[in-house]
Amino acid sequence: MIMIKPSDLKYKYPRDIARRNEPKFAGKPDPHPFNRDDLYEILPMAAAVMDALGSDDGRVLHMLEDLLNRDMPRFVETREDVFDFLVGTARELLDEE
Repeated sequence: MIMIKPSDLKYKYPRDIARRNEPKFAGKPDPHPFNRDDLYEILPMAAAVMDALGSDDGRVLHMLEDLLNRDMPRFVETREDVFDFLVGTARELLDEE
């Protein structure tokens, strides 16, 4: 799995220190809620999506962040739904290029 560091990201995210050691996204199925405002949730999700896309390109990572922060509807709440949304939307956008 690709390793993503906070410094690789386009945006700065808060850290939910109280929940830092709780299990994070490790693949589907995962019906747990996704906290889009927690760096510790975003890093493993971004890594999983980048792996699914077969990319280690920083531009793709930044596109995923834009999707997460600007385009993803608030009703997309579970980790597996976030993963599906990011992978599906990113593939559509990358196919257009």
